[in-house]
Amino acid sequence: MGTIKALDGNAAIAYGVMRSKVQLVAAYPITPQTPIVETISSLIDTKQYDATYITVESEHSALSAVIGAASTGVRTFTASASHGLALMHEVTGVTSASRLPAVMAVVSRAIPGPMCLWCDHSDIMTQRDQGWIQLFAKSPQEALDFMMIAYRTSEDERVLIPTMVDIDGFFCSHLTEPVNVPSVEEAERFIQDFKPVNARLDTDHPYAIDNLTSPAIFTEIKRSQDLGMRAAAGVLDQRFAEFEKLFGRGYGRVMCDGTEDADTVVVCMGSMSGTVQHVVHQLRSDGKKVGIARVVAFRPFPQREIAEALKNARTVAVIDRVSGMGSFGPLYEEVLASMRISGSNANAYSFVAGLGGRDIWEQTVEDVFTKAESLSAENAVCDQPIWIDLKESEVRTHG
Repeated sequence: MGTIKALDGNAAIAYGVMRSKVQLVAAYPITPQTPIVETISSLIDTKQYDATYITVESEHSALSAVIGAASTGVRTFTASASHGLALMHEVTGVTSASRLPAVMAVVSRAIPGPMCLWCDHSDIMTQRDQGWIQLFAKSPQEALDFMMIAYRTSEDERVLIPTMVDIDGFFCSHLTEPVNVPSVEEAERFIQDFKPVNARLDTDHPYAIDNLTSPAIFTEIKRSQDLGMRAAAGVLDQRFAEFEKLFGRGYGRVMCDGTEDADTVVVCMGSMSGTVQHVVHQLRSDGKKVGIARVVAFRPFPQREIAEALKNARTVAVIDRVSGMGSFGPLYEEVLASMRISGSNANAYSFVAGLGGRDIWEQTVEDVFTKAESLSAENAVCDQPIWIDLKESEVRTHG
């Protein structure tokens, strides 16, 4: 089934866009996502893909073009990272409030300062409350697959919420692996022609979108978005199951390994998940009861699924690839809230790692397990994040 191609994460996203039969792409280049739109442009130029590509003057304009096109009933795509995603911030909320099922690829890169080209999750986490579904892929294959799943989920009339598919800059975006690319015929078993539910723009019947809204209705509009986001959880489960039946690749909003009997579980997202899983396998072969709970869907957050995954653990270590300055990382906060559902008494610890492109390698993960288990043995309270692989001699208390 399908054709095996050597693709990096960026190219895999581009092929996912093509196989999803996206009709309009509007984007502005930024490292490390530029190869996505370059590949799409090349596929269009070589007649392998029939779509409209709009070159715009900024990321703000790119998403604005997507909003306009989606409002007329067109399947749309854009991509960005870091500064570019920050520039889109003004209109990411508009996309969601307008209930437009657009899809965006985010190739995560640190937001400065200081200036940085490399990966962490400080860009996409600024968008976590803007009303977008957020899926975190760990590999090029998942990048392609999640694009197709994103369109089927966002366009469902129970949802009508846009989706961000996130891949880690360079760690996934520029990693080349064998990727199974479905044929056109195979993809069409999963991706149907776009049948817009709420397209409103029509030159013959003028209509205002995102106009000034009074306090009398604003709260109700936000609640409507929230209901669509919550409905996305069940729809994602359905799409994952349907995708697995057709293509044999199984996914879930939380993907666990070894959590059933684990004393210590690491919770994480993105490309680091492969390393964590590898270390888990190594430690389990040494007789240690450890596991991994990998969050795939950060929005809508899988609270009950995380609670179930962690219910037997004595120690939980959460690795955020972003610092919640003065507080905790966003993943840790979500996990801590979720644990209350199962009444878990596990000691939970917040870790910060992998900022600005710093590698999260085997030793990093082993240090997380060791530190968490040591603190838990003392029944220590986590009152602030633990920074892993920190070069203390380089830390300054002022600029």
